[in-house]
Amino acid sequence: MVVLRYGVMETTARFEAAISALPWVPVNVGDSKMLAKAWFGDTEYKVLLSDLTNVWEEEMSRDSIQSRAQDLNKRLRAPVQAFFAHLRSLAVPCLSGQSDDQSTASYFSLEPRGSHLTVKLKSELAGMPFYWEFRCTPAPVEVVSRQLVRPLLAVTLVLQRQVGELAALLARKDAEIQDYKENGAVLSRGRLQTEPFEEEAYQKNFITQILPQMGMLQDCLEFNSGLQEMYVAVSTARNSEKRKRSAEHDSASADSFSFVPEHNTTDQDQSSLLTDLRPISGPGSNQNDVQQPLGETQEADSEQTVPLIPAAASANRSTLRPKKKKAVGLFR
Repeated sequence: MVVLRYGVMETTARFEAAISALPWVPVNVGDSKMLAKAWFGDTEYKVLLSDLTNVWEEEMSRDSIQSRAQDLNKRLRAPVQAFFAHLRSLAVPCLSGQSDDQSTASYFSLEPRGSHLTVKLKSELAGMPFYWEFRCTPAPVEVVSRQLVRPLLAVTLVLQRQVGELAALLARKDAEIQDYKENGAVLSRGRLQTEPFEEEAYQKNFITQILPQMGMLQDCLEFNSGLQEMYVAVSTARNSEKRKRSAEHDSASADSFSFVPEHNTTDQDQSSLLTDLRPISGPGSNQNDVQQPLGETQEADSEQTVPLIPAAASANRSTLRPKKKKAVGLFR
């Protein structure tokens, strides 16, 4: 059960990493316009769809695809690679925004089922009808946040900084033009003359004059190429930072457990430890064989720790080895 759960988590993580590197694109599914993110592997896929009111998702592995294909196409007998290759040839142009051809969109139709969304596909494979269903379920809040909200907030901050840098650049250009004018430069074409840029006045004019005209875009599903590129750049940077933190955490975890030799003790080592720890007295024991390495060890330890051992401990240790008469005579 643990191995199966780990395999599912690993597959889900791979799907998330693959689809995070893709932008949201406007697509036509049947008669509806939606935003989509779709990743297709060799025999697996993950799809995200949104109408700006809901977000749906579905991910399928090889075994699940084979089971559904056989269930929906009982008259067709083909390996899963054949089913998936045909499915991908139709789904990728429609769901990934890679083609402006609307012919593939006619193969699809939407069928809402409560909070779920089913995207049905009907075509032909080897002269036989081929059916497929993307059975999408509502995406969890964390998926919506990870794939839509947080990247778009990051894009907003990037655009805000870009605007600030452009405003600063315009201010420097105005200062440069003013310097030219003060040194006698004259504009040869009057139609190119502009007023000095004032950021505060521009912001106020944009909010009062231009922004009201953009109210109609709130329900717009457009996601142009510039925003798509910025979305991918932000998502890639975030995933790279996450992988870096994960690698550092794994390295730190490995270091914290590198000083625990007990976990790697072999049976032979355990047997040796038990031999060293068993009593050295009693009938049948060979004290000479045991006491010699024990005495050597204690003597080596005593030589390293003489300055730190109290007098009582020193007296107890002296019983384990012969007294030195010469040393005793010095303290009489």
